[in-house]
Amino acid sequence: MLEKIDGIVLKTQDYGESHKIITVYSKKLGKFTALAKGAKKPKSRMAAVTQPFIYAQFFVYVNKGLSTIQQGEIIESFRPIREDIIMTAYTAYIMELTDKLLDSQVPDVYLFEQLFGTLNWLVEHEGADVPIMMYELKLFKKGGFAPIVNQCSNCGSKELPFSFSIAEGGFLCRRCIHLDENAVPLPESLTKILYIFLNVGLERVGNISIKPDNLKLLRQILDAYYDKYGGYYLKSRKFLKQLDLLR
Repeated sequence: MLEKIDGIVLKTQDYGESHKIITVYSKKLGKFTALAKGAKKPKSRMAAVTQPFIYAQFFVYVNKGLSTIQQGEIIESFRPIREDIIMTAYTAYIMELTDKLLDSQVPDVYLFEQLFGTLNWLVEHEGADVPIMMYELKLFKKGGFAPIVNQCSNCGSKELPFSFSIAEGGFLCRRCIHLDENAVPLPESLTKILYIFLNVGLERVGNISIKPDNLKLLRQILDAYYDKYGGYYLKSRKFLKQLDLLR
């Protein structure tokens, strides 16, 4: 059955001499994989529309396994992202994370809108740290391993201050801090920010001002948390870390 589906290209891979297999994330169908015949040919109409990060309208013969793209038309190319190596690296990361953590053909309108909103944010604003971390945490939640950031992960206390424990999967209160000698003390502002990042949509957030040291701390916490619970090796994360060394 031929369906019209708007979606974001998460990744592409060559298939044979002239074809591509692309993975698309859509509001209507969720994540799906499809064959784009002739997309490797430079003069093919499919060449441009099957590039990573493209938001396009596809006409797809949908199957449970490998679907087939009949044609496509670009809706938004997100060109400014492609023209900036840092933005490209961040976007490649969230695309790879989305692909790894989501099951095929399971729609999630909210998560799709968060991804689309993140791409638009990267185009329209300076700095990528806040939207990237917000989307990451929502993916962790979708993947079933989000940290507990509304109360103590051990006793359920909501009394501040909290520390963040990788081993215990989230916040620890003062009475439970002994459970993890490596738990990281958090200022009250970061306690609130982590809750917002996990539970509030990007469209509801204005300009969040976070000190550079606190951004670095959040980045270290999320990286360590994913290393313990994420389960998938991500090439794009390695590249981001290399860029950080160069900056």
